[in-house]
Amino acid sequence: MRGNQATRRLRLPGKLADCSSSDNEATELFLVEGDSAGGSAKQARDRKIQAVLPLRGKILNVASASTEKLSANQELSDLSLALGVKPGKDFRLDDLRYGRIIIMTDADVDGAHIAALLMTYFYREMPQLVEAGRLYLAQPPLYRLTQGGKTVYALDEEQREASMKNIFDGRGKVEISRFKGLGEMPPSQLKETTMNPASRRLLQVSLPLRDSIGADLRRHTDQLVNTLMGKKAELRFGYIRDHAEDALANLDV
Repeated sequence: MRGNQATRRLRLPGKLADCSSSDNEATELFLVEGDSAGGSAKQARDRKIQAVLPLRGKILNVASASTEKLSANQELSDLSLALGVKPGKDFRLDDLRYGRIIIMTDADVDGAHIAALLMTYFYREMPQLVEAGRLYLAQPPLYRLTQGGKTVYALDEEQREASMKNIFDGRGKVEISRFKGLGEMPPSQLKETTMNPASRRLLQVSLPLRDSIGADLRRHTDQLVNTLMGKKAELRFGYIRDHAEDALANLDV
């Protein structure tokens, strides 16, 4: 077993900052966008149990890509190498090198798109990983609010306004700063807000079970992924048209 682990480590992509622990249940892999965010994450991580893999922007959309493009894509090849598994029908959950896979992107529209592309990849190529509860979304804050020696973080505008109303006393100015990206966040703040298990917030990505009860929900999930991420632009247009009010309410402008 040790020999196999050593061989697998030799085949890891060079940009992966791996963790030192070989306890697969305790370890975590953070998927981050770009070298800037990757640098901050590498400084903020717990080197024993947390690994970091920087990705170059938006990965290939596997829902609309050909098999040839999928197999030739270097980013996805590096990702599967880091995970220690093969995508598709050859996937084996027992080969997974980490207990949690955490998608950590900027708290903006581009970050949400990258997260959607990564979730689509795992859903299409490694659904067993998602079914096992191994996939998570990090929740980095969008705002930092400071008054005197008191500092709080807010995920979005709604939480920012709630903090202004319920936490600060209204006496004195509250300094509000918006994070433009994870790469601009000091490692100490990134650790405190997004990476430290004791203080962070994670969302677990889940799928309906493969049984008679979850069958209809699973078909609905397949249909939604095909509509939003597939080749047919007219399906996306129809979905946006039918959900225009919701889409406008959630625009980040």
